[in-house]
Amino acid sequence: MIQNHKKWVKISILVILGLIIFGFFYFNGHKYLTFQALKANQSALKMWAEQNLWLSASVFFLVYVLTTALSLPGAAILTLASGGIFGLTLGTLISSFASTIGAGFAFLGARYFLKEWVQSKFRSSFEKINEGINKEGSYYLFTLRLTPVFPFFLVNLIMGLTSMKFWTYFFVSQVAMLPGTFIYVNAGTQLATLTSTQDILSPKLILSFVLLGLFPLIVKKILNIKK
Repeated sequence: MIQNHKKWVKISILVILGLIIFGFFYFNGHKYLTFQALKANQSALKMWAEQNLWLSASVFFLVYVLTTALSLPGAAILTLASGGIFGLTLGTLISSFASTIGAGFAFLGARYFLKEWVQSKFRSSFEKINEGINKEGSYYLFTLRLTPVFPFFLVNLIMGLTSMKFWTYFFVSQVAMLPGTFIYVNAGTQLATLTSTQDILSPKLILSFVLLGLFPLIVKKILNIKK
């Protein structure tokens, strides 16, 4: 009886989420989360935010959380928008917490809907993965978050399937995503000078993020060798 109830709860939630995602694409929501749309509407959005700061910040925060939680396209554009609309300080604050909270929901969603099934199907493989996560999971997550090569929605999904504790995931993500968030928000404050999102991350900057992400893991490995 309990199993059937749990099954129907999962199905109900999946249907609701599926309808939200379908509605997003059916009503062309993705067209509003593009670089061109942001540049075209920045002035109007900024003016509205100046006149209705708390309302605009709350709406923006919720949209950002929902976008990240459902792994919808447009998180990078929203980070740019936060700088262009709210400025560097408030924009960074909004984007940092909204992205982490949204990632937390995505993590919990993967854990609730998929973890039990995946772990049972690939038990031997995940036993080794979970062993590594329990030992050095925070270091691996820090590296993945700081490396722009790995899609964040994929990191949310994979980590949700492991044994990583939620609060470890949340706090490491909050810290590791902050440098990239700051760079995008700062770029958003200078939106008029940008021609595309490719102007933001140069190869040297990407390499710097990769090295910064690997640094704690390398240090830990060296300390383990010395021990």
